[in-house]
Amino acid sequence: MRRLVVRFTLSHLVVSVVGGAVTFAVVWLLAPAIFDAQLGLGANRSPDAGGPGPGYGQSLRATFASAVTTSLVVGTLTGAVVAAVSGLVLARTLARPLTRIGRAVSEMAQGRYHHRVPVPRGRELASLAGDVNALGSALAGTEERRLRLLGEVAHEMRTPLTVIDGYVEAFIDGVLPPEPEQLELVSTEVRRLRRLSDDLSALSRAEEHRFTLAPTRVDLDGLAADVVDRLRSQAEDAEISLSCTPGAGSAVADPDRTVQVLTNLVGNAIRATPRGGRISILGSRVDGRAELAVVDTGVGLSAADLVRVFERFYRVPGREVASDGSGIGLTVSRAYMEAMGGSLVAESAGPGAGSTFTMVFPDPAARY
Repeated sequence: MRRLVVRFTLSHLVVSVVGGAVTFAVVWLLAPAIFDAQLGLGANRSPDAGGPGPGYGQSLRATFASAVTTSLVVGTLTGAVVAAVSGLVLARTLARPLTRIGRAVSEMAQGRYHHRVPVPRGRELASLAGDVNALGSALAGTEERRLRLLGEVAHEMRTPLTVIDGYVEAFIDGVLPPEPEQLELVSTEVRRLRRLSDDLSALSRAEEHRFTLAPTRVDLDGLAADVVDRLRSQAEDAEISLSCTPGAGSAVADPDRTVQVLTNLVGNAIRATPRGGRISILGSRVDGRAELAVVDTGVGLSAADLVRVFERFYRVPGREVASDGSGIGLTVSRAYMEAMGGSLVAESAGPGAGSTFTMVFPDPAARY
């Protein structure tokens, strides 16, 4: 009774039987009266009048009623059989694509995400099959990213671990003396591993929204000026001009997360900008929303890079820019901005034309 085919078949059968029963009752009640009216056998006329013999009209009426009853019974039973057979055929036709969809979902549940469902002709079922196929593609992409993430994490850890292992073995064998200069190199690699661990932890919290926000009204121009003052020496060492132009005013945001995102954007811009370049933080307000744009004259981004620049561990291919980052700073930054109700947008006219990363804060009037 729980199978869809059986339920569809029984529904057709029930509809057929109910329809036949109603037809039988209506005809059984109306046919004799109509028959009498057609033959003129009313209440003011004898049933025998106009007939060839006594009781002819009554006999004819009984014969007609019996024939109609028999015909209705046979027709109802025939209709029920035809309805059951046709219902079974139609139910199987309808259930077949549903069975395929169910099999595909089971395959995906077992990790075989590339299994696809043939798209049936019906619009609704075709839409359902398309959604299942889209789900499979999304899950396959997620699994590929997960495996790539594991590989990239292993790759990021391999270099510092190799360096540390090499120095430790050298210390043990007496090839290198454990002097401060050598230990400082080991300490640098340890800090690199710790930074990678912290970045991965931040990425996990950001993507799962397991971090706390303390939104308050903050002066974005003041925060931007503080970031510029803090990173100015780093920019000067790289012979890059770093400036700030106010205009964003205030917004409701978490000040610590805002400073973290802005610091990351400026740090990336310093690494991507050659000597003699310029980096500017431009504040503005657009349609009631505050914006902070980090504009640089660096190496720029292609259209393909703009699509992928926020992916975990993604680095622009062929970019000859020294970077000791983990490659997930932009991923975390965008997650923070979205958690605050805003967004982080990347723009670039192309390679060699610089880049612009814009922090867009929500309109306080729209949220509060």
